[in-house]
Amino acid sequence: MPHLLLIEDDKQLAESIVALFEEDGFDVDHASDGALGLDFAINNTYHVAIVDIMVPKLSGLEVIQALRRRRDQLPILILSALDHIESRVEGLKTGADDYLVKPFSIAELKARIFALLRRADQSPRDLQVADLSLNYATREVTRQGELIELQNREFELLSFLMEHQGQIVSKKMIIRDVWHFNFDPQTNIVEARMSKLRDKIDRPFETPLIQTIRGAGYVLGPPSEPKSS
Repeated sequence: MPHLLLIEDDKQLAESIVALFEEDGFDVDHASDGALGLDFAINNTYHVAIVDIMVPKLSGLEVIQALRRRRDQLPILILSALDHIESRVEGLKTGADDYLVKPFSIAELKARIFALLRRADQSPRDLQVADLSLNYATREVTRQGELIELQNREFELLSFLMEHQGQIVSKKMIIRDVWHFNFDPQTNIVEARMSKLRDKIDRPFETPLIQTIRGAGYVLGPPSEPKSS
């Protein structure tokens, strides 16, 4: 039975969401403020969470930040009345996996939650490129046997590159599949995060694995002739 955490201070909306997912066989815990929601998340195991940004005591963003600092990879969907691009970017950069604006369609909410559950279920357990290893189950990344500490978004970016090893992946693909944006945020978030990833994955080692293909994107693998994806 999927276990869902809902952090939402609108009582009527929360009751509707709880009833909706319980009808689909979910076990749902509801917290009406961020502090209680964070306590639930830390002390229980959930398959997915729905988090409103504007809740009392701790904001939804503060809850997500606290969980990601603990390296908690709970799939999180933000619910928010804030519809401008800056709020969406901030929410996803904080560590949320998806963002849905109020008012929303019940059918769309269900579809997005089931998509997050499928994505988590279908994740491979380990990847290997040259002397670089990534384990999904433990969230550990090693190179030449040395443990490399990655932030959540760095881990997601590296796993995406490793899943497409030897193939050129464009910035557009990365924004779509790692940040889950269906639009160009008009920022350098990809370049900035890629630079930080290189600092950890490549620069301490003799052979760089992350290659920049000018005008095309990036490719992960030992220096060679990359192929388009």
